[in-house]
Amino acid sequence: MKNNLESHIKLNENIIIYVDGELISKIDASVSVYDSGFMMGDGIWEGIRLVNEKWLFLDDHIDRLFDGAKAIDLDIGMTKAEIKQELFKTQKANKMTDKAHARLMVTRGVKSKPFQRPSYSLNGPTIVIIMEHSEDATDNPPIKLATVSQVRGNPMVQDPKLNSHSKLNCILACIQAEKAGADEALMLDPHGFVSTTNSCNFFIVKNDQVWTSTGDYCMNGITRKKVIEICISNNIPIFEKNFSLVDVYSADEAFITGTLGSLVSVESIDGRLIENNTNYSMTERLLHLYNDLTHSV
Repeated sequence: MKNNLESHIKLNENIIIYVDGELISKIDASVSVYDSGFMMGDGIWEGIRLVNEKWLFLDDHIDRLFDGAKAIDLDIGMTKAEIKQELFKTQKANKMTDKAHARLMVTRGVKSKPFQRPSYSLNGPTIVIIMEHSEDATDNPPIKLATVSQVRGNPMVQDPKLNSHSKLNCILACIQAEKAGADEALMLDPHGFVSTTNSCNFFIVKNDQVWTSTGDYCMNGITRKKVIEICISNNIPIFEKNFSLVDVYSADEAFITGTLGSLVSVESIDGRLIENNTNYSMTERLLHLYNDLTHSV
């Protein structure tokens, strides 16, 4: 794992980055210090994984990007088809075909003054595509979670479904988790029910049933959606419901989902081991089914 990571870091030193229509070397790529994303966190983004020359669930990601842009009244200035072409152009420039990911970012653009008002962004959006070599999603070891005091807020504050550049709430949660010796933070919703981790969606397995949160206070994850669909199509009981830490601590299994990691098993939460006392792993079954899906798209 360590050698693979070091190898990818070295490979990624020479990537080509897309900035507003231009393909620029990593060392030379930049955006203005007056950019809305840098200055105010005013923007949206998508992370997309490249497997066997195909961008996984690309339409889902592009749809979510445009939905987010509409929600914050941001004109991307391109059609969905045009955005895809810019992604393909960046992929070609980097000569990537597999085990890679892209971060597609759109901000409100360069501001005329360093203030919040959106109307100060006069010249259209800033669009950046960073494409990097990455680990195989099947190589991820089990992780540790720690429940934190930061909660996923309600939509009146900032809708958790928005994949925005404003991630401070999740970053604070991640800091708390790291201070506690964990890999990720387990975040509750405003009512005290389990919601999500700071960067991934969260599932547990109890008595051969798969549970995840209602979806009201978490990112509407693409991988989350696919896992739910896999459960339904394979007659695996799946419930989107409220549940508490009491349910989590007594779970047979727990796992997180995300674009880059796919499904990753959780080995402990708040120092409590998640112990599966059966010879059957629902997480492994779902991972196999998910991998079958990703190789068929």
